[in-house]
Amino acid sequence: MSTRRCLACGSQFRLLPQVPEQNHCSAPACQRERRKLWQRLKRATDPAYRDNQARAQKAWLERHPGYWSQYRDSHPEYVERNREHQTARNANRKEGNLIAKMDASRDPRPLPSGTYRLSMVQDGQIAKMDEWIVQIVLLAKT
Repeated sequence: MSTRRCLACGSQFRLLPQVPEQNHCSAPACQRERRKLWQRLKRATDPAYRDNQARAQKAWLERHPGYWSQYRDSHPEYVERNREHQTARNANRKEGNLIAKMDASRDPRPLPSGTYRLSMVQDGQIAKMDEWIVQIVLLAKT
């Protein structure tokens, strides 16, 4: 039997004859890593899989309202770690690249009535789930 080095832990393992392309040993942690890598690749390359995962996650969140608020309340170390990481990400962002939150607006004045063109902005800004960062151009006032 031939052996190979595990991509996750680096230890030598015997290849199963039924799985000639095997790259991970049978340790539970290595199998979790293998599944995580497969899932990441599948989400990146398969729109149907990605859509199904998004719908499943949304359904779970609807069945468990308030889960994340309760989790953050009971895990202050998670909240602090996330805050530190977001601060670091913000520091690494270029000037002018904003983070858009739901219902965020810089200008409290209402837009005048008219016909507008909304164009999605693709300049590295971060938008929350189900949000777009757009440029609003007035085409004609009414």
